[in-house]
Amino acid sequence: MYKGKSFLGIIPARGGSKGIPKKNIVLVNNKPLIQYTIDAALASKYLDDIIVSTDDKEIAKVSEQLGIKVPYLRPKFLATDEARTIDTIIHVIEEQKKLEKVYDYVVILQPTQPLRKTRHIDEAIERIIQYNQNELVSVSKVKEHPVLMRTINDKGILKSLLNINSTIRRQDFSDVYKVNGAIYINKVSKLNKDTSLNDNKFSYVMNVKYDLDIDDPQDLAMMYFIVKNKGI
Repeated sequence: MYKGKSFLGIIPARGGSKGIPKKNIVLVNNKPLIQYTIDAALASKYLDDIIVSTDDKEIAKVSEQLGIKVPYLRPKFLATDEARTIDTIIHVIEEQKKLEKVYDYVVILQPTQPLRKTRHIDEAIERIIQYNQNELVSVSKVKEHPVLMRTINDKGILKSLLNINSTIRRQDFSDVYKVNGAIYINKVSKLNKDTSLNDNKFSYVMNVKYDLDIDDPQDLAMMYFIVKNKGI
């Protein structure tokens, strides 16, 4: 609870993963990957409840051992490669209603962004309430500026992503940010099946050193290196 508003933390963690088998519970420095997100969520001052949404009984068991409720498994049709995160979020909200639990906001914390800290969660919650916004997404500044990015057609011709002259000094580039997937916050009353979480308009800026999306073994190796060497 913060400023009279209630918050449900949702950690979406399906069992299937092509790049890294059992990715959400693979061990990194003797801790399941999902534990980094669970620990950060449990330490939050503002999350009223935290739910791990999974279709996988092993992930559910690990999550409950780490102190998180898994009161129901996610239906299989919400655990395919084609399933959308928003449908999973709406499923959790509806299941919570059946338990007579309603919330003002949902806070979505993907376990594949394990470097996000408790303070990031709480600062994002404070920010969305302070500015009276309906939606928020965490972002990180990018090093590769889109003014230098191109697409290539089937004839090998380059086309700029931005319709501006790219003859500009690097130090004159404006700051550009990307959605990093670490934190999404949405007002429950504004959510629907057409909601695109990545298109949330209000920003919470995180230092790029906390941005690591675990998608393949190379990302996992980087995560191990950072944790082992206390890089953050």
